[in-house]
Amino acid sequence: MQRHGIDCPVVTGAGTGSFEFETGSGVYTELQCGSYIFMDADYGRNLDRDGAPTKSFEPSLFVWATVMSRPTGERAIVDAGLKALAFDSGPPLVHDEPAAVYERASDEHGRLAIKGATNRLFIGDKVRLVPGHCDPTVNLYDWYVCIRGNRVEAVWPITARGAGY
Repeated sequence: MQRHGIDCPVVTGAGTGSFEFETGSGVYTELQCGSYIFMDADYGRNLDRDGAPTKSFEPSLFVWATVMSRPTGERAIVDAGLKALAFDSGPPLVHDEPAAVYERASDEHGRLAIKGATNRLFIGDKVRLVPGHCDPTVNLYDWYVCIRGNRVEAVWPITARGAGY
């Protein structure tokens, strides 16, 4: 900003979101520190300047779900529903299986529509779901399980969520 003659003695960040704004002297990006770090499904639906889904960040928050049933070849039932994921910004994305779309939730289960041929999603298979909205999803849990590669590196408590130990 100084390069463009804009004096900004204080730089702050709060809330959630990232967006670009244009002034007469250029385009600036503001990052409001918060849930963008997780890149939930809602953020993933944001578009870049060319109108394509943004690929600036990759999702980093997942809810593990297990396939509980395959009642038809076009449907799988997982053990993650309304009690496991927030739906205020839409359903989660199925990260591990591009042929599957999370289409409906009950309290404890979710229904995945299988749009194309897949050799996965057998009973007992695990899938990672990208929450539609991370804030109220995180609030449903007591712990972050931090994974790098295939290894658990840390377990962090989720504090100030109303849970008592």
